[in-house]
Amino acid sequence: MSSNLPAFKELIGQAKHSAVHLEMRDMYTPQGALFVDWQAGKPIEYDRHLDWVELVQETVGRGVDWRRLRIVSEPVTDFIRYEWETTTIVNVPAGEKVRWLPRRQVSDLLLPGNDFWVFDGRLVRFTHFAGDGSWGPHELTEDPALAKRCTEAFDAVWERGIDHAEYEPVWTPAAEKG
Repeated sequence: MSSNLPAFKELIGQAKHSAVHLEMRDMYTPQGALFVDWQAGKPIEYDRHLDWVELVQETVGRGVDWRRLRIVSEPVTDFIRYEWETTTIVNVPAGEKVRWLPRRQVSDLLLPGNDFWVFDGRLVRFTHFAGDGSWGPHELTEDPALAKRCTEAFDAVWERGIDHAEYEPVWTPAAEKG
């Protein structure tokens, strides 16, 4: 594995067939401007995500199957509620296929310890985060056995996942946004 990585745009730009992403945390980037704005009551705006939208549209337009699955604890955190709303407004309209899976439904699966991307079933990019959800280093590997295990793990959760259009996150009244 290497920690000296090409930028994400370069990795996704090299994908020819597929890019799959497994997310397993309940909190990411707690100080990120978009999340902080959402917490303050500012609505999620498609236009604030145009770089991402253009990247997804260009990639999907080249025929790359872009899939994301989020394993979440329920009731969901405020951050997951924010992600769910963003997925409705940004990710799905841009062309991502997104599914959700409550954590209690994956107990019998063996999953990697970190979030990851797998590009074309051969290149894995692990994303490491600090305990508070802030960004940590990434690792990249082309180990065929590890790429196969990550692809199999993703396929197992994808099969169980609930399409974004059908998933209704469970949140407590304390998480209600006024």
